Amino acid sequence: MSGEQVSVLSAGDTTVSYVGAGAGRVRIVAADGPAAAELVWSRLADHAVIAPVGLGEELVARGGRPGRRAHGMRRDLRADPPPPQWADATPRQGLRLVACDRPAHRLVAAWRAAFPPGHPDAYVGTDEQVAGMIAPLLAGRVLGPLLPCSALVVDGGDRVVAGLVVNDRDGTPWVGDVFRLPGPEWAGLGGLLLRRAMAELARDGHGAVGLAVTTSNPARHVYRKLGFEITDTWLTVLPTGR
Repeated sequence: MSGEQVSVLSAGDTTVSYVGAGAGRVRIVAADGPAAAELVWSRLADHAVIAPVGLGEELVARGGRPGRRAHGMRRDLRADPPPPQWADATPRQGLRLVACDRPAHRLVAAWRAAFPPGHPDAYVGTDEQVAGMIAPLLAGRVLGPLLPCSALVVDGGDRVVAGLVVNDRDGTPWVGDVFRLPGPEWAGLGGLLLRRAMAELARDGHGAVGLAVTTSNPARHVYRKLGFEITDTWLTVLPTGR
């Protein structure tokens, strides 16, 4: 279990549950009652709110600024078990797989190159700020503990060229991040890491693996080819002036 601390808001016959998502964000876990949007808007005005798309659009109608729209995706590892040999896949000569145990700042260059300006998931902050987003993910403070199927690909100089972070999110493996350097020489590394991870997770008895992908990110097509199916859609809503 990830041990996420659930907080509850209530007013009359409306109840909203949420968890912290790092970097000033909260994620709505459940919203019941006719005044959910008003309750979230009045009590969480200083946060970026990750909400089911219907609730998110209600928050935008109240003055919030729409941010990332993302699909939740899931692959059933029991109904659709990956080939066991995927666990033995290795990158091309000159590259090697290592544990995801490098400090966050060692991942920043590859992460930034994977999401350049113009990419749906590009980030305009400093390298220090990027490391500040990656570090809690690696430490298990955002989605849950890091799972052993997480891995990095490094070159001969021990430079990180690709990475996969998989967390235990309340008992379900969750892809916290996957990235690689751009360019044809690095093509396929993200898929290789995901295939290895899915085979390892299935071997270890996990029933499913999930992830979130920005709706405009072309990577969603790769995930579909790897057996992931869309389960829901979420909208991040930013407070006015944020």
